[in-house]
Amino acid sequence: MLTVNIHKGFDVLNSRFVLHGLREAVRAVQSDVVFLQEVDGGSGARRAAALGAQYEYLADEIWPDHAYGRNAVAEGMDHGNAVLSRFPVLRSHNHDISLPAVEPRGLLHCELALPEGLPTLHVMCVHLGLRESHRRHQLARVCETVQHEVPADAPLVVAGDFNDWRGRADEQLATAGLREVFMQAHGHHARSFPARWPLLRLDRIYVRGMVSALPVPMPRRPWAQLSDHAPVAAEIEVGRNP
Repeated sequence: MLTVNIHKGFDVLNSRFVLHGLREAVRAVQSDVVFLQEVDGGSGARRAAALGAQYEYLADEIWPDHAYGRNAVAEGMDHGNAVLSRFPVLRSHNHDISLPAVEPRGLLHCELALPEGLPTLHVMCVHLGLRESHRRHQLARVCETVQHEVPADAPLVVAGDFNDWRGRADEQLATAGLREVFMQAHGHHARSFPARWPLLRLDRIYVRGMVSALPVPMPRRPWAQLSDHAPVAAEIEVGRNP
């Protein structure tokens, strides 16, 4: 599993369009499932849109299935979250978890068909707000979605940019049975922002119902040049159906 906020394909200073390099870096990880935030949906006339939908460009020939959840539209251009998958996407739905009069936020929920003998894998890609009060509301919506849409015995991954520099999300998500991979292994979350000199622990991978979930260290290069966020990765094992 890999999660990264791709900053709409631009580097940390918004001075260079680096989607080509980002595609090579994402492919080098060889993750079965990729969670993306701040993905340009391909609309609009700016140069970045010339490649079409960024999630399709990144997925091409590697991840046969993908899903996109549009969260915001500004000046004729849209962006949101995306999931790239080597496994068939059975269903996907983008939940609007925004608050009135603030920047739109979404939760992209997908059900993935794993190989025969394995259960359906539920994955959720999120990008939460900058204010703690907004995040509390959005995390509550995540927990509600888990409760109503994910069977209690189904394996689940919730990953993305949580913007949780105060470290408050764990307690709230624990009510839905979710545990963060790096926190479980090391006692702290991975540093991921800013990518060049990571100080804040914003990007996470939470899991429930797994046989094992281990953090995967990621190199600083080339990622520090490709976005304002560093990626976070984990190796996850799903148990077989009884």
